[in-house]
Amino acid sequence: MTSPASAHDEPLDRWTVGAIAVVAYCLANLIHEGGGHGGACVLVGGRPVVLNAIFFQCDHDALGQAAARVVSAGGSIVNVIVGALLLGVARVGRRAPAELRYFLWLLTALNLLTAFGYLLFSGIGGFGDWAAVIEGLRGASLLRGLEVAAGGVLYFYAAPRLLWPGLRPFLGSSPEQAVVRARQLTLFPYLLGGFTYVAAGLLNPYGLKLVLLSAAAASFGGTSLLAWYFSMRAAKVPPAAAGTPGALGIHRHGA
Repeated sequence: MTSPASAHDEPLDRWTVGAIAVVAYCLANLIHEGGGHGGACVLVGGRPVVLNAIFFQCDHDALGQAAARVVSAGGSIVNVIVGALLLGVARVGRRAPAELRYFLWLLTALNLLTAFGYLLFSGIGGFGDWAAVIEGLRGASLLRGLEVAAGGVLYFYAAPRLLWPGLRPFLGSSPEQAVVRARQLTLFPYLLGGFTYVAAGLLNPYGLKLVLLSAAAASFGGTSLLAWYFSMRAAKVPPAAAGTPGALGIHRHGA
């Protein structure tokens, strides 16, 4: 039986959540590859060659190593800029429809987690955008350690604190409901978005290795905080007092 506290929580339509997730993941990837790497390529005077679902190729050979570093860093930098702007939009858009608020929240999360995750995993694995940024520099080992440290703080400390307030209005009014709803709004999009990235990556012209190093690492690795943190945090949500407004829902809207 539904408790009085949870009776006022609006339902979450799985199909709509899934559709929002696919759009948000694709858009975040386009921001990273096209807006970030592509924009940096144009900025340094390079020639855009290929924009694929999981990578961007820029002809910057004649421009030197410094230009290559800018192009490599551009994806994450633009992700952070867009994520920061979306956080500002969320603060002034609290009267927007719930579906739009959730879309903006998820897009914010994907931009920030992609940027912070690249920094962390490039330092740990020695591959990816930020490994390319420090390649050939003096003290590269020290810089790699700094990448791990900075990425860890940003990913596991800063990102949760920036993102939790935006998700909280969608969670249930009891800890049990909050966990279930958090999984629907974070774990389900994480899995669906990851499979979307990998499926799109299979169409790349360079084979399966790039899928594993780029698509799988960026989606299942870079946004993995969605898979566990928010449902874990939701278990600590205190029960709502009587008369407290219920959680926001995600509804299906007909054409």
